[in-house]
Amino acid sequence: MGHPLFRRKPIHDIMGDKSDAEAHGHQGLSRVLTVRDLTFFGIAAIIGAGSFSSLGGAVYSGGPGVVLLFIICGIACAFTAFCYAEFASRIPVAGSAYTYAYASFGELFAWIIGWALLMEYSIGNIYVAFSWSDYFTSFLSKVHVHIPAWLTCSYHEASQYAANIADYQSKNPGKPLTDSLLELQNAWLLAPRLGSLRIIFDLPALVITFLITALVYRGVKESRNFSNVMVVLKLAVVILVIAVGGYCVFANDLTSNWTPTGSSGARSFMPEGFGGVMAAVSGVFFAYIGFDAVSVLAEESKNPQRDLPRGMIFSLVICTVVYILLALVLTGAVTYSKFANVGDPLAFIFEKENLNIGWMQFLVSICAVIAMTSVLLVFQMGQPRIWMTMSRDGMLPPAFQKIHPRYKTPSFSTVLTGFLVGTPLLFTDKTFVLDFTSIGTLFAFVLVCGGVLLLPRRTKTPGKFHLPYINGGIVFPILFVAVIAFVIIRFPSYFTELFNGDFTDRSSDANASDFLFQTAAVKVSTIIFWLTCVVLSVLAVMRRYSLIPLLGLVSCLYLLTGMSASNWKWFFVWFAIGLVVYFAYGFRKSKLAVPA
Repeated sequence: MGHPLFRRKPIHDIMGDKSDAEAHGHQGLSRVLTVRDLTFFGIAAIIGAGSFSSLGGAVYSGGPGVVLLFIICGIACAFTAFCYAEFASRIPVAGSAYTYAYASFGELFAWIIGWALLMEYSIGNIYVAFSWSDYFTSFLSKVHVHIPAWLTCSYHEASQYAANIADYQSKNPGKPLTDSLLELQNAWLLAPRLGSLRIIFDLPALVITFLITALVYRGVKESRNFSNVMVVLKLAVVILVIAVGGYCVFANDLTSNWTPTGSSGARSFMPEGFGGVMAAVSGVFFAYIGFDAVSVLAEESKNPQRDLPRGMIFSLVICTVVYILLALVLTGAVTYSKFANVGDPLAFIFEKENLNIGWMQFLVSICAVIAMTSVLLVFQMGQPRIWMTMSRDGMLPPAFQKIHPRYKTPSFSTVLTGFLVGTPLLFTDKTFVLDFTSIGTLFAFVLVCGGVLLLPRRTKTPGKFHLPYINGGIVFPILFVAVIAFVIIRFPSYFTELFNGDFTDRSSDANASDFLFQTAAVKVSTIIFWLTCVVLSVLAVMRRYSLIPLLGLVSCLYLLTGMSASNWKWFFVWFAIGLVVYFAYGFRKSKLAVPA
């Protein structure tokens, strides 16, 4: 018998637990979702805060070359989607990657995945709620309704207004402050006080979180209908943005914006080099977060083994095409350097000083509110169902698996999710949440792709999804050697600089220590990536691993090399807290624990 930390739960036991729970009076979830509904849920989750908010920062970092990062992330997510689809076909129950890890890696990794998914769904929704508030208040201002600044931002953002203004002025000398910076300044200076404490919080973000939680509490059918309507509306407007913006790029002869002048003084599709493109990983990858949320709806799907894989893959393909076109339109309509501190990039390109199309700016503001409402909805549905599954395994208290007798939803878990999203809105900010969520989700994806490699082969069954098998023992080592050869030929000093530990001299920079820490973190993670690829190449030959999950694994690992040192620090802090919770309750209460 293996170590208790790595005790696995066989697939037939996972399926049996669900049946036993229903047989003993635990009511099941309503099976009402079709492949169309699942595809729409995927689109609802993916197209939202990433495309309407974080895309601006990504464009500013990477310029037009950020399109390449969207393609890289899309490919990585596609490989991962195939792995999710294989798991969903084998284990059609709620729980997503948590359940899959339980069957492949064992209990400790299952807990870690569940803890990481809390970052993706609940903590990720904090960013979405903030972004929703930004667009909603922007929309209200266009109809001449103004909410006080101290009720439209977080306390932390307002407290940092002076530092943000100084940073902006250093990068844009002589230029006036942006509206967003002025609002932060007003929020801090004009906020009412309770003693020495300034009263500053994001009221719209709190209200929408409460309303979405109430809707999800009522039932999946109501949520499905609401989500489908919003998806149709936001896709229509996004397509209109692409059509109108694309027409203006060519009609106004703005195609030169696709090869702008970078900080080096040379014109290039990647004005800040590939390093600038990779610096946008958090923002670009955040735009893809959500396609895996479809997998948590397994128990509410009419035919999960057929429809779940299709829903994930269809939604991912549609959204990847949309993102590439959006990135091209944005970087063509306005030079990339103007997207600094722009939180509403799709509306920004239609402002008076840019394309000057007022009605499109107004329409995009409405669309953004719709888009991010649907993202909030899907993520708020995802987290309670993961907790419900963990509770069934004894990893969380029984209250987490309680199903409402009338609405057939995980009632306690839904309310708690709303609380966990709403409370941090009072003291955190968007930048921290964006980075924190992206690294946690990538980590979950790595374990999902790795988990598929450990699953035994199975015979094909009609009507079920089957991951195509390509012998990675032949193809993967050849691809790896080809990549190494390309890097050496194209960038002769790459590996020398990577392994010699010689950092760029920044001694005159006041932030030199931060720069060196960040550079060291990137180098260490990159070295680990290449060494992992070597190990995987050997294992692929020895064990004839399937190529698709191998490519998914290395793609996600490569994206992790773009994460900052701060990302890793907070991720390990969160990881440590999760281990404390696991050993305090889950390890002892697990249904796989051996009775004393």
